[in-house]
Amino acid sequence: MPVSAQLNIDLHLSQAGANAFSAGPFWNGAMSLSQAFSDGTVANKIDRVYMAERTVLTAANDDIDLAGVLLDVFGAAITAVELVGIFIINKKKDGTANATNLTLGAGTNPVVGYLGGTTPTVGPIRPGGCLLLMNPDASGLATITAATADILRVANSAGASNTYQIALLMRSA
Repeated sequence: MPVSAQLNIDLHLSQAGANAFSAGPFWNGAMSLSQAFSDGTVANKIDRVYMAERTVLTAANDDIDLAGVLLDVFGAAITAVELVGIFIINKKKDGTANATNLTLGAGTNPVVGYLGGTTPTVGPIRPGGCLLLMNPDASGLATITAATADILRVANSAGASNTYQIALLMRSA
């Protein structure tokens, strides 16, 4: 089945007071990013996707195997060789807040490349926070290699179980 995705991020700011850019009572600024992905295995394309709400126990790890173990929304195994995007939201789909922090990375046979080093991590992703990493070019974020570089670890701090949302954009070749 063909895959497509559209990522849109918009940030609009307004602050009262005169400044170097305006003598008026307000300063306004904006940043935006729009990235479309069509079906395929080269730059600006993806052909494998995973999206889920997952739960990790207190002080435990959710080790996500990216090489042939994940199932797509139709129940088919996902086989990917390149990770293009990671989006994590540290709260439930219904908006309920979590009480613990998440950390992404490290573990046994970790997917590396998106931060460098052999056991990179990023975090904490605090309750209500999010993390987006994306590289649409031909090299993506990281290479997925079965049995040696195929685990994406989401670690939960101690205190409570954590239900989070995750989306992964990948390529099969």
